Amino acid sequence: MRTLVISDIHANLTALEAVLADAKPFDAAWCLGDLVGYGPDPNECIARVRDLPNLACIIGNHDAATLDQIDAESFNPEARQAIQWTQEALVDASVAFLRALPERVNLDDVTLVHGSPRHPVWEYLLDTQNATRSFEHFESPYCFVGHTHLPSVYYLGENHSSAKLFIPEAGTRLVLSPRAILNPGSVGQPRDRDPRAAYAIFNTDEQVWEYHRIPYDVTLVQKRMREAGLPDRHIQRLSAGW
Repeated sequence: MRTLVISDIHANLTALEAVLADAKPFDAAWCLGDLVGYGPDPNECIARVRDLPNLACIIGNHDAATLDQIDAESFNPEARQAIQWTQEALVDASVAFLRALPERVNLDDVTLVHGSPRHPVWEYLLDTQNATRSFEHFESPYCFVGHTHLPSVYYLGENHSSAKLFIPEAGTRLVLSPRAILNPGSVGQPRDRDPRAAYAIFNTDEQVWEYHRIPYDVTLVQKRMREAGLPDRHIQRLSAGW
């Protein structure tokens, strides 16, 4: 089964549509959270994701904060401003969709979380030490995560004592090792100095993971963000992917 894996859309409909067009055809879609926050299109992104085939979707920290499940004071001032704007923008159907999302989904060979298998909503996996600990908190061969906005692969070496980090480039095709934690990067706000939208395709039959990047009209999104009065810092970072 050809499965689209996306994360951290952050209310960027233009980036999401570019990904969906580039990824076709796919049989299922797995979304790793943060559908909203930062961007100008929260309702449109939720509606688009909600209609994807064979969807599995989990909640991210910005989704949870928008629902007041996480204190917005835990975020920096610009992120708090975006959360407050999103709360005012969301329609009832969007709120209901976010409220129904779980923190973790366990599939046959894959665990889906936003942050880490140890702390599904909030923990960032940014180093091999935390990644090594995380392998103790899921039983499936693979765990797919988001949250950092950085494409990455953590895998256990032959001695299974410590995790190794691999930073993939666009076009990388991996036959997965027996245990791995993989991050597809961010659709709507990449932070690896590459402004192109990021996503992955996972072939469940062959256990193959493919990284992809696709350009989109960043200036159009920035224009809508300015019109909405969203923070300038979030507008600027889309151009350079930081």
